[in-house]
Amino acid sequence: MHELLSFIHDNIQMIYIVILMIFVGIEIISHVPAVLHTPLMSGANAIHGVVIIGAILVMLHMNPDNKIGLAIGFVAVILGTLNVVGGFVVTDRMLDMFKTKK
Repeated sequence: MHELLSFIHDNIQMIYIVILMIFVGIEIISHVPAVLHTPLMSGANAIHGVVIIGAILVMLHMNPDNKIGLAIGFVAVILGTLNVVGGFVVTDRMLDMFKTKK
């Protein structure tokens, strides 16, 4: 418990920034029109390739004995990949709506 309180005390500014980012993100997303929501989300999902690269880089520099860290990194790579693929699938389906029928 003392370690948790010490961590919070040492990183209180970062915690405030994360809380502020959550509220700003909710406010921004709630004011996006429904017509623009799908294109914006599919683009944002495609940007998550950065998560994949970051997770791979972190895993490369991690101690091989740290099994929990490697497992979390592996899960981050898998979830990032699913997010990128989902973004491209949604974008492809959205673009198919605008094609002319044969």
